[in-house]
Amino acid sequence: MQIDPETHLHIGAIVFPDMDQADLTGPFEVLSRVPNSTFHVLWKQLTPVRDIKGLIITPQKTFADAPQLNVLVVPGGFGQEALMDDEVVLNFIRAQAKAADYVFSVCTGALLCGAAGLLQGIKSTTHWAAFQLLEHFGAIPTKARVVVDGRHLSAAGVTAGIDGALRLAQLLRGEAAAQIIQLSIEYAPEPPFHTGTPDTAPPEVLERARAALQRITQARLATAQRIGARLGHNLASVGH
Repeated sequence: MQIDPETHLHIGAIVFPDMDQADLTGPFEVLSRVPNSTFHVLWKQLTPVRDIKGLIITPQKTFADAPQLNVLVVPGGFGQEALMDDEVVLNFIRAQAKAADYVFSVCTGALLCGAAGLLQGIKSTTHWAAFQLLEHFGAIPTKARVVVDGRHLSAAGVTAGIDGALRLAQLLRGEAAAQIIQLSIEYAPEPPFHTGTPDTAPPEVLERARAALQRITQARLATAQRIGARLGHNLASVGH
């Protein structure tokens, strides 16, 4: 749904402790360039937060001071797990989603959208290590780097947020505007290795990556099962 170019857009992203900063900064690099728009960085307080690797991010507005957004961006990362029962965060997502033109989840931000009840019957993707959890929230898991289902966009892991943001820029302001942004940031990736997905990674690489994520994956599974049961999706066997 392309919006009248004369309409000033409010685009906002949630930040939180132990997030993956690239889930924010990748889309920010794109969406902050959308013509006639303002990008808001939002959290409960104005206190700076640290991402999982220590980068400090300073919110610009609190949830209470945020305008109604045209686009709500929900990043992910390890810190997402701590917010799955945080009603302040979930209520903010729900309230903004009601009137937003688009909700855009990046990586495991999809799980936060699921916990807020936004994914029931919605096609969605997320990071490969959490993909099997989407069904707990009533979502329709869809293996793609970027998935668009009505007002909901989702991007797979981390860097997919750039692809999703370009797709969103196209939806907001048209293909030419999105292409100009892509050229401006010289987004033409040529990765040195063909290991960016579980399907292309060598088995030993995939095994080590899974092992490194085992603790957070188990925690996410337990949370997804609990919240899924509350939402009426009893899928205890998913993820095993």
